Amino acid sequence: RQCLLYLTIGPLFAIPRCATVSFTTGVAPMLGDSGAEWLYLLIFSAVFFAFVLFFSLRPGKITVWIGKIINPLFLFFFAVLMLAALLAPGAAVSAVEPVEAYRSDAFFPALIEGYGTIDAIAGLAFGIVVIDVIRRMGVDNDDAIAEDVLSSGLLAGALMALIYVLSILVGAQSRGIFELSENGGIALTQIAGHYLGGVGQFILAFTITFACLKTSIGLVTACAETFSKMTNGKISYRSWAILFTVFSLSLIHISEPTRRT
Repeated sequence: RQCLLYLTIGPLFAIPRCATVSFTTGVAPMLGDSGAEWLYLLIFSAVFFAFVLFFSLRPGKITVWIGKIINPLFLFFFAVLMLAALLAPGAAVSAVEPVEAYRSDAFFPALIEGYGTIDAIAGLAFGIVVIDVIRRMGVDNDDAIAEDVLSSGLLAGALMALIYVLSILVGAQSRGIFELSENGGIALTQIAGHYLGGVGQFILAFTITFACLKTSIGLVTACAETFSKMTNGKISYRSWAILFTVFSLSLIHISEPTRRT
């Protein structure tokens, strides 16, 4: 079961999806109706997974790569986009009419949609990365590790809640400008283009790419660590990281580059 869980949230689904989401949401809108979009997807995916592999093969420096470089860049670009939208809302939230599924009982539909993102399950995998990073910092006491994991989890949860609330608020306000979108990726593209023009598309591309990049690095690291322990080190962490990265790249749907994921 553990093996199937990690494969599902890793190379069989979530890791390839990170690359396609980055491309279809951030890059594809800037290409227009290019007939060679499949080629751009191939190039983008190759570069994307090259970065994933580079960072994943250096798990000892993951706090530097993600904590001090990738995450701050993601938060910066996200803040620019959110501020631009919040300072000039298209409509007041109270004036927006909710869709039928959310009119009478919004809690359970939202809970189901949230569960569908697999974030809760993926959190179990990322826990391994957090614990490993703490151990690499010289903390060996299990109680101290548990305390650090709890405090970092609460902080991360609070920041994620803030990010989601801001995204929901901006999305609701945009209903005064745009019709209901098929998915959040299309909505973000419209919002970025409306408030920031061509620059907004670049900001959105960087924001989505950095968000998906750090997720992919964390998943590859977690899966490689887990499978290395499952095989008692007979297959090294490095080998698993390379295998999962290459396999995830091979699952990119080159024949369906414009599909919104």
